Amino acid sequence: MLRAAKTTLTRAGVKVLVVRVPGAYEIPVVAAKLARGSSPRLDGIICLGVILRGATTHAQHIGEAVSNALAQIQIMHEMPVVHEVLLLESEQQARERCLSRTHNRGTEAAQTALEMAKVMASLPDADIPF
Repeated sequence: MLRAAKTTLTRAGVKVLVVRVPGAYEIPVVAAKLARGSSPRLDGIICLGVILRGATTHAQHIGEAVSNALAQIQIMHEMPVVHEVLLLESEQQARERCLSRTHNRGTEAAQTALEMAKVMASLPDADIPF
């Protein structure tokens, strides 16, 4: 996914910063720090990862915690945070979604980030009267 996302972003002329973390649960704290403290302000953050479901509910809890945290970060900082931390059943599912040249979640994440950066830039900064 990372390679596909970087390729898509580079082709669009976007500078890419890659930050690796030891696990999916650690992604939100890094995303929050990037959203809060980057200068110049980032146009968006793409979070990539794979969680493989095991015999317990642990993976489900991690997936839900990551999803909730990433949603809060994007709302709090009014910055697109593209969520591609996938909760998958097997390595086969991971290969199909993360390594395919025709259907790759990394490419889709990068395309979403590019589109959301345009949408956010087109919105006025002031309150919109209705």
